[in-house]
Amino acid sequence: MSGTARAQSGIRNRTRRAILSAACSILARNFSATLAEIADAAEVGRTTLHRYFPDREALIKAAVDDSVEAIESSTAQAAIEQGPPLEAMRRLVAAMVEVGDRLMFLFGDPRVLETYGRTKADAPLEDSVTSLVRRGQDEGVFDPELSPVWIRHVLWAMVYTGLEEADSGRLPRHGITATVIRTFENGVTRHRPDGTPPPTTSL
Repeated sequence: MSGTARAQSGIRNRTRRAILSAACSILARNFSATLAEIADAAEVGRTTLHRYFPDREALIKAAVDDSVEAIESSTAQAAIEQGPPLEAMRRLVAAMVEVGDRLMFLFGDPRVLETYGRTKADAPLEDSVTSLVRRGQDEGVFDPELSPVWIRHVLWAMVYTGLEEADSGRLPRHGITATVIRTFENGVTRHRPDGTPPPTTSL
């Protein structure tokens, strides 16, 4: 591939990523947003957007696929299968907050997953988080009387709530991770007989 061809390919990839990122951000907050609004947010023209995605359905499907991949990639980088469970859980929260717009897009409006769902593709992520919870329960860190699936759902709900609070201005964006971790650890970690939580390292 020539230098010119590589440069053009790089531009196309950046433009496509910009459109998908804008689509997730806009649709997460207003699923009825128009393609024109998405094009404006991506700083491209309508003609350019249609060159990459011929219609709204194609754009949303691509945004769903891209979001699932982004979430899986961020979670993989957190290496939640390694290290003490509590530290791994903290890395997981940070990883989820990092791809917050993608989470809000996928789970903010039921029509997204109902119509363009990737339930089978989501299974590995669900399994890895559930495995982390079980490992924490086995090591006496997380409450063994709570279902691992329940803990996983609670965790996701808290992350989503933190993102919403930041979106509304009630919580600074940089404070989401610490707030979610504090809430999670106060409610899900297994406490000692005297009521104190297990020792943790600083955030």
